[in-house]
Amino acid sequence: MALDVPLARLFDYAVPEGLNVRVGDRVTVQFGTRQQLGVVMETDIESELPASRLKPLVAVREDAPALPPEWLELMRFLSSYYQRPLGETVIGSLPPRLRSVRALPKKALQRAQESSALRFVPNHLPTRDQTLAVERIAASAGTFSAFLLHGVTGSGKTEVYLHAIAKVLARGAQALVLVPEISLTPQLEARFRAAFPHTRLALLHSGLEDVARTSAWLDAARGDAGIVLGTRLAVLAPLPGLALVVVDEEHDTSFKQQEGLRYSARDAAVYRAKLARCPVLLGTATPSLETWHNWQGRRYERLELAERASPGARLPAVRTLDLRQGAHEQGIAEEVLQGISNRLARSEQSLVFINRRGYAPVLSCEACGWAAGCARCSARLVLHAPDRQARNRSGSLRCHHCGAEAPVPRACPTCGNVDLKPVGRGTQRVEETLAARFPQARIVRIDRDSARRRGDLNRVLESIHRGEADILVGTQLLAKGHDFPGLTLVAVLNADTALLSTDYRAPERLFAVLAQVSGRAGRREQPGEVIVQTRYPAHPLFAALARNDFAGFAEGQLADRRSAGFPPFVFEAALRAEARKLEDALRFLRAAAGAVARPDEVSVFDPVAHVVTRRADFERAQLLMQSPSRTALQQFLAALSDQLFASAPRQIRWHLDVDPIEFD
Repeated sequence: MALDVPLARLFDYAVPEGLNVRVGDRVTVQFGTRQQLGVVMETDIESELPASRLKPLVAVREDAPALPPEWLELMRFLSSYYQRPLGETVIGSLPPRLRSVRALPKKALQRAQESSALRFVPNHLPTRDQTLAVERIAASAGTFSAFLLHGVTGSGKTEVYLHAIAKVLARGAQALVLVPEISLTPQLEARFRAAFPHTRLALLHSGLEDVARTSAWLDAARGDAGIVLGTRLAVLAPLPGLALVVVDEEHDTSFKQQEGLRYSARDAAVYRAKLARCPVLLGTATPSLETWHNWQGRRYERLELAERASPGARLPAVRTLDLRQGAHEQGIAEEVLQGISNRLARSEQSLVFINRRGYAPVLSCEACGWAAGCARCSARLVLHAPDRQARNRSGSLRCHHCGAEAPVPRACPTCGNVDLKPVGRGTQRVEETLAARFPQARIVRIDRDSARRRGDLNRVLESIHRGEADILVGTQLLAKGHDFPGLTLVAVLNADTALLSTDYRAPERLFAVLAQVSGRAGRREQPGEVIVQTRYPAHPLFAALARNDFAGFAEGQLADRRSAGFPPFVFEAALRAEARKLEDALRFLRAAAGAVARPDEVSVFDPVAHVVTRRADFERAQLLMQSPSRTALQQFLAALSDQLFASAPRQIRWHLDVDPIEFD
């Protein structure tokens, strides 16, 4: 039985006579001096403990449906593949209120009375490519099939989702739709509710209050919700009638959980579809290289949307601007500023994209070289200027790693110099520069600082759609999924950072974000233009972007990965450790490397410190493991995990990250 206790282990309990208990039931049990919520994983087993020592179950919870066998099988897969205890995986996958022995809120238990008749209201008639895609998906109903829906930005991937879901709902079945960010759920929810006004839709993400999340989970588990829409945690909801899984923006790294059970929701979605014997649809304009490789290996089928769906809309013209030549103002080239001026004269919108929030990434003293650093992390503090949008009335220094905050010093703490300089630029500084250049323009900045409160982002996006903004300044929050009809110019600042990264995934991520943000321009009749500022205009990545040649870019990246021995040609896992002293973390990793026998197919590299070594007062290090055989790596990890859970010192915080995507 899985219990909500430290490490959430499995425990044996006796079933009182007359109590009907099934696998998947939520039950109340006595654990020590307290009652706890548990989930029955097996029945009719012989315990290693004598019957006299087994405590009886207290009660079977009947306020929610029993967890179905397919869901429990998903939990077993996630537990074994990502090397976390099964009990922790099961309990952690339930909403907080369903882990508690407290009665569920009455409001969450109320079932809405909605029409069972299907009414589908499409936005427009599908294009030929959209129709072919929908027909192919529908033809695979009742069998597991993995589809890559590869469509350029603005090609109408959402319309394909809607028509495919309509066919599922017509059979009385359920559809699961995953999006990478909470910020993308409001507009997609609105599209789905407009298209299916009589269908129960369950919304699931971590930003919901407990009652709303519990209610949505119950709607999904009872089969009342025809559509379940949410972020990565939605993939963990039981769906008894699951007949279609959709993963929108499948390439997005937000689908990977970075704490606790470190699962990939995209990969879990594929496995869920396999268990449910239904199609899974992975939609994107820039597929992850793993997905592209799976298509090349014929494990996935590719459905292409090569043109924009809106009549007269064309992909924007993309060109680079060499920062080594010409004048610029606070990092913005004069040619970009002139392009914005031209759009203002034509009442069109412009987007200035810089993937760095705050005012400046560094506050420094030119006299002695001091730079503001975080006392808890080996990282610089980011300067945030006074900001009414974020309700911050005085400037501050913030750590984007641990969240620490400090006031801006009046003078250098080392030499006393009062002339401290901000170095570099973030969204706030760009906004300030544009406001000085275009004082009459309506400038809207969108980043995690300006959209902190629930509903802020949705309200701002609605105002942009109404034409109440002339210039947008934003980070990745604006890069994907949004449709701004009046936007015709996108200017990209600070694109070169990723080109200099030591992370082998950096070029893939840069291409994806540039393609996504470029896709915001020219989505209607007005032609769109994208200007990328760079000091490396001849880089092949920019040439592929200008040609809209994802296939060529992917082939080059895959060739590099194959020769270097990187995924998807090998499988990886990282053992990460945190301790008060770096040497303690490294010593633990060195011992772990030899703790169990290593198969010949598995390579274990020397432990190294993280790039950001200290975070929140803990020193961090990691041990990388690779193998061309997934099975060999999994067997090694299982043995290593068992050993570490049994013998790891308590002063070391550690975890295994299977298929890691970050190495900071």
